[in-house]
Amino acid sequence: MSLSMFCQSIEVSMRTGPDICDITPALIGAIRESGIKSGQLSAAMVGSTGSLTTIEYEPGVVEDLQRAINLLAPPGIDYAHEAAWHDGNGHSHVQAALLGPSIVLPIRNGNLKTGTWQQVVAINHDNHPRKRTVEVTIIGNIG
Repeated sequence: MSLSMFCQSIEVSMRTGPDICDITPALIGAIRESGIKSGQLSAAMVGSTGSLTTIEYEPGVVEDLQRAINLLAPPGIDYAHEAAWHDGNGHSHVQAALLGPSIVLPIRNGNLKTGTWQQVVAINHDNHPRKRTVEVTIIGNIG
């Protein structure tokens, strides 16, 4: 067996946040393209107002997560960031920091090892639509 590394950028067009998008199919595609059979996939959201996590990607959970995110760091309250930049997205930075920009998941037998009802999602927290980039690095054995 030989160790290999594969890198890919995934572009995701997202609505005003919190917008949640299932990127699992794109990650599975990257694994297939890499040829890696066992190892790990790491993914990182580029930008300080986006995050990555896993959920069961169904409308109820998506709505629940959106509501929870807005309860953790609600838009419309005073943020020091607003005083400095006047861009209305202080909450976006805090929300993204609380969820985090990256995720690492195992690859086994050429498949992303997730639970039956577990999908990887990208989240735009910004107060306007954004085209988000997720940087994917896959490391593991080809054979």
